[in-house]
Amino acid sequence: MSKSPSLRKAFLTFLAPMMLSNILQSLFGTINGIYVGQMIGVDALAAASVFFPIMFFFIAFVMGLSSGASVLIGQAWGAGNTQKVKAVAGTTLSVALLLAATIAISGGLFSRPLLVALATPPDILEAANAYARIMMMTMPLTFVFILLTSMMRGVGDTVTPLRALAISTAIGLVATPALIRGWFGLPQLGVASAAWASAISSCVTLLWLNFQLRRRKHALAFDIMFWRAMRPDRALLRTVLRLGIPAAIGMVVMSLAELVLLGLVNSFGSNATAAYGAVNQVMSYVQFPALSIAISVSIFGAQAIGRGDAGQVGPIVRTGIEMNILLTGGLVTLGYLFSRTLMSLFITDGAVIELAQGLLHIVLWSSVLFGMATVFSGIMRASGTVWTPLLISIFAIAAIEVPTAIVLSRMIGIEGVWIAYPITFGTMCLLQMSFYMLVWRKRAIVRLI
Repeated sequence: MSKSPSLRKAFLTFLAPMMLSNILQSLFGTINGIYVGQMIGVDALAAASVFFPIMFFFIAFVMGLSSGASVLIGQAWGAGNTQKVKAVAGTTLSVALLLAATIAISGGLFSRPLLVALATPPDILEAANAYARIMMMTMPLTFVFILLTSMMRGVGDTVTPLRALAISTAIGLVATPALIRGWFGLPQLGVASAAWASAISSCVTLLWLNFQLRRRKHALAFDIMFWRAMRPDRALLRTVLRLGIPAAIGMVVMSLAELVLLGLVNSFGSNATAAYGAVNQVMSYVQFPALSIAISVSIFGAQAIGRGDAGQVGPIVRTGIEMNILLTGGLVTLGYLFSRTLMSLFITDGAVIELAQGLLHIVLWSSVLFGMATVFSGIMRASGTVWTPLLISIFAIAAIEVPTAIVLSRMIGIEGVWIAYPITFGTMCLLQMSFYMLVWRKRAIVRLI
């Protein structure tokens, strides 16, 4: 019991900057959404919203890689092995850059056919394509940024990613409206302004990160040892992939489900698509902190395993659950209190605001269940147990979420799509918790690196 207050303090010290980072990351997308919706119109917001699940799909693999790399980096850091930290980071970054280059080329060639296949409403197709093409062609910048900030957290550094995201957001505050209105002699780029602003902010922030890491001689600085590690180590790559591929598959399944649901939403017209985008913006604020808690649980667990202190695993999980109820639950409460105000930030049409507010009320509370499910899967991932949590998630999404959304949308309309989320998150939480308590806790925990 004497360790509990100390653990809570350390957990909160680590978690707070990461929560702020993820909120800033959401804020950048939110600011762009507000600019696009208010300065151009509902159709432009709908055009940008169409790309949301596509973006999620393309970054799924890099998020999976970062998940696997963070576990290994956390264990290596806990064991005091800096050389292994750089080896894992270099190998992971090389593979991610190859994937990002492929996506960038494919995006430049096939973005429009992809949007057509998603049944994008004809009145917003061209604008959506202009936005999607730029986002996909600048994917290497996005991938490197995601990986670096994730791997820094693996070594216990959440402050540098926070500073980086603050810089990125500040640039976006200026760049997006400047490109929409043509300020400072810049061209007016319409809905593509948000995509270009994202690319500019990522590029500038990566340059700043490189300077800061080298100046501080950070464990992940791009020094000679790191550049040598960019030549992939096959053994390390296999381990990263063994941990990361299940996480990536889980995200791909989730994104494919989102694409199906987006197709359902699009069939109700561009107003429904705009409402979908606005609700997703608010949901990201609630779910990103929940995901931050899960990441913290995973990294704390990995470092404890690396130190050979598996006895800390139980207290880490309990702390994660407490933080999720307090922090995610608090944000959910605020979301309900200010739901109309939040929706009016993105949407000017009164009927669309009413629709979006109703959808938000249906789904928002279930973010707490989602957060609890990710805490249990996060601690299991820290030890290398990845496939069973993945199968549980796939079952909840493929066997419950998608069929429920399809059936209910036909029975009661657009609201049926959103009712599927609480049902899915509740099932996922119950199954993950059951496997953790009845099976995983009884297994021996072994260090992976």
